[in-house]
Parts: sequence; C-alpha cells; structure tokens
Amino acid sequence: MGKAVAIAFAKEGIDVAITGRNEQLLKEVTEEIRNLGVAAAYAAFDVADFNEVQKGIQQILNDFGKIDILVNNAGIAKFGTFSEMDPKDFSDIIQTNVMGMYYVTKALLPQMIALNEGDIFNVSSTAGLTGNAGTAAYSASKFAVIGMSESLMKEVRKNNIRVTTLTPSTIASDMSMELGITDGNPERVLQPDDFAELIVTTLKLPRRAFIKSVSIWSTNP
Repeated sequence: MGKAVAIAFAKEGIDVAITGRNEQLLKEVTEEIRNLGVAAAYAAFDVADFNEVQKGIQQILNDFGKIDILVNNAGIAKFGTFSEMDPKDFSDIIQTNVMGMYYVTKALLPQMIALNEGDIFNVSSTAGLTGNAGTAAYSASKFAVIGMSESLMKEVRKNNIRVTTLTPSTIASDMSMELGITDGNPERVLQPDDFAELIVTTLKLPRRAFIKSVSIWSTNP
C-alpha cells in the first residue's frame, strides 16, 4: 500500500520520501520513484521506536527541506481471542499502529505548522469502526487512530492543515494476504492502487474542502 501511494504521488510530479524497516526494499522503491522523474529519498527506521523516528525524519528534512504531505500507513496485525492474545503481541500492535503514528506525526507537525499548510492521512480500518471476535488488539489500535486523528484535526485546522482518516476494509496488501484474510482477487477486493487513487483525489480538493473520514469497502474479501 505504501509503495502504491509513493508511485501515485510520483506520477503526479510530487517528490517523495519513503520510510520502512527493510532498507533494501526502500532502496529499490526509491530508484523506481526516481525513474518517474521526481526526487526521492528514504529513511530506514521502526516507527515504534521514538528515537529512530526522530533521526529518520530529520534525515528526510535534511534532504528535502520540508514535508507537506504525510501518509501514516505503517501497521501490523495479529488476531486471536482476547483471552488467547499474548500481552506482548497486544502491546506490539498498539506500539506500532498507535504510538508509531503519534511519533511520526509529532516529528513532522512543527514544520507543517510553521509552513501553515499540510495534509496528514492517517490509515485506520473498518476494524476501527466496529469490533469483531478475535480482533480486540487490532480494533483497539484502529479505534485509537480515529480518535487521535479527529482530535488532531480540530487542533490544527486553524493552521491550514487537513487531517483525513481513512477506514478501508480488506485491501490486497502484503499483510492481509500473508494473514490469509484475502487471496487478493482484483474482482472482489480493493487493490493498493485503489487506495492510492483515493488519497491523490482527496489531495486535489481545494484547500477549503475538508473530509474528516473516508471509508472504502471491498465487495467480498
């Protein structure tokens, strides 16, 4: 999903910085972005580590000078009943999906406020709209993303910063296919390019327009 968004941005002529834990993959995607005729950079770090985030974001700001669009897309999932879920797994999900989003946004927000402009996209899930058996940890993290995003939106809208929460259902992402949630059939399930197109379309709205939350659903995962 992150790669799809990065490529979609590059096709729109937007310079792109990407982050993640797999440095080799980051290098490959960065080169692919550059081949589309825009500037590209990467920083390898774990969003769950505040110190790594601070260093990585500073590295990107040193390369680009500013960041005015942020897509918080990092996330992990593990499913199991509330009783069965290992406390460490529960904690890891919250740390990555909630605190990771907080760390990255906190690192970039001051310069967005200084610019008096910016767009922040926080990726939640339909699991953040309703809980289901076996999804307690994941749903808790995605409910938290929605609450955090709506609070942030009300704080920074005066600074001409838009905060949009995305709540997609199943997407044929690497994670969802690895977990066996979907086989990725493009006739039935949303594709990463669909997700990227939604973000690009939202960005093209005039600055006076603001969408608090966007839900997109697959026909059948």
